[in-house]
Amino acid sequence: MFDHAIVIYILIAIALVALIFGAVLGYSSIKLKVEADPIVEQIDALLPQSQCGQCGYPGCKPYAEAVANGDEITKCIPGGQAMVVKIAELLGVDVPETSGEQPVPKVAYIHEELCIGCTKCIAACPVDAIIGTNKAMHTVIADFCTGCELCVAPCPTDCIEMIKIKQTTQNWNWKFDANLVIPIVNTTDAEKKIVVGGGNAN
Repeated sequence: MFDHAIVIYILIAIALVALIFGAVLGYSSIKLKVEADPIVEQIDALLPQSQCGQCGYPGCKPYAEAVANGDEITKCIPGGQAMVVKIAELLGVDVPETSGEQPVPKVAYIHEELCIGCTKCIAACPVDAIIGTNKAMHTVIADFCTGCELCVAPCPTDCIEMIKIKQTTQNWNWKFDANLVIPIVNTTDAEKKIVVGGGNAN
């Protein structure tokens, strides 16, 4: 039978070794820490985090890094023009003029009569815009869909179609001059000139 004192010494030795290793790892994590580029973090915070890959990068963070290194700020389709304006303001650059044919916003649509409930599209969707269970009909939540088309290829029955988004006043890409300055008129002086009770200005 082991002596209790020996067991205690062994446990103390193990605890000391663990403490030393923990201290070394903690020191290394602080000493060797790689500081993140703050501008990359700020750009990434503006992106929709859909991780759809439509920009040509595997996710929003890699695209943010590319933008910080000089890539175009117009490649994020889900973010749209509003996000382009925000990134331009952050970087202190002019909003790029849109030229040529712009990509048409689309969302996935599942022809439910052809769906076999394989769940492959659910696994492929980066934003959880598809709902359904195994061997049950699936459907797309259009408001969540970013139009990345990642769900189309895995479908074994070709029941997923990308359809154009119906234009409304909420999603219309309004054209505007980003440099337009709308003056704010101070009406205080004008109000002082109104004759009380007369309704006529001097």
